[in-house]
Amino acid sequence: MFLDYSFLTIIPRNQILKIASTTIISAIALTVPVKYLNAQIPESGGSITIRSDIQEANSETGVITARGNVQINYPARQIQATASQAQYYSRDRRLVLTGNVYVIQEGNSMRAETMTYLIDERKFIATPKSDRQVESTYLVTEPISTQPLEEQE
Repeated sequence: MFLDYSFLTIIPRNQILKIASTTIISAIALTVPVKYLNAQIPESGGSITIRSDIQEANSETGVITARGNVQINYPARQIQATASQAQYYSRDRRLVLTGNVYVIQEGNSMRAETMTYLIDERKFIATPKSDRQVESTYLVTEPISTQPLEEQE
């Protein structure tokens, strides 16, 4: 289970560059400033879009690193996030965000210094800075009663 780089689309500085095979990525290290990267994840039926100032992709390790003003959108899971840096470990199907991380999913939000999202487990692991705490805000809904108002009293 790893990222199939044949689906990778990279758009550096308003120019479109379509990566058509893994041999192109194997031949070069992508260290140019990149506006956004769209990595498709076939097993989950969606894609993750990563926007940042600079991105690198290493086909040997399967790791994509984004640095500077990182913004992540994962519509299939209703996840949006911001951080200073993000690393997507395609072989482990794991996303690690570091530096003032803010994640929102289905109206619930979390802030931490470091956050790991395990894609297959649909699980976040958040770690604060030393002497700090992780902050989470969850939407709490009241259960909907099926009884008429007269019977509830």
